[in-house]
Amino acid sequence: MKYDLVLAKRLTEKEKYEILENFQSGKSIDLLSEDYSCNKLTIIRNLKKSLGELKFKELINKNKPLKGKPKKEKSTNGKNKVNDLLNKNLNHEVVDKVSEASQILEDNKNDSDFTPLESFFEIAPLDYEIENSSRKELSSVPISEVDFPEVVYMIVDKKIELEIKLLKDFPEWDFLPFDDLNRKTIEIFFDLNLAKKSCKKEQKVLKVPNTDVFRIAAPVLIEKGITRIVCAENLIAL
Repeated sequence: MKYDLVLAKRLTEKEKYEILENFQSGKSIDLLSEDYSCNKLTIIRNLKKSLGELKFKELINKNKPLKGKPKKEKSTNGKNKVNDLLNKNLNHEVVDKVSEASQILEDNKNDSDFTPLESFFEIAPLDYEIENSSRKELSSVPISEVDFPEVVYMIVDKKIELEIKLLKDFPEWDFLPFDDLNRKTIEIFFDLNLAKKSCKKEQKVLKVPNTDVFRIAAPVLIEKGITRIVCAENLIAL
């Protein structure tokens, strides 16, 4: 049996904006997760980042459906009990194997009239790790290979100091190894409107008319522990 490994999806800036609009219009996190083919944790992290904790909780409570009295379903035999278990949030691989084992038990029940099975069906433990190192190399682009536009934008505080974040603050990169998630980063924007949407009240957008400054300042940034630049779809390595 063949199984596919699903890694966390990186959302584009456009998708983040659409998710925010749909959530504010009343769409649930479950539906947003299905529409954009990503896990609910990524949706929640992006919404909290855009709305703030209080506003997010307010909209969550507002979007909750009215609760009715749940109907109890009766399990008449062992097969229904297996189906009840399958309806829970089990790992898809385990679900497939349990379902197959259930079918074998049912077939043997009909064919041998409860006689012992001649062979056993073994469910192998899920003992593997997802290797992200190859994906990390594909995600990080050396600054020497980046074709910057003529003008980019950055977010700074009122004292014109750079906003330094850790890579783990960006949900779209949460598939990277733990060591990489603790790297210090700065964020740049190719689009002025996107920069303004990410700017808070106590911050402002700074225009950078000469993008060569990032290559020139790379050694200084590295000395301060800043080794990555985050922009749109790219993760730039200094």
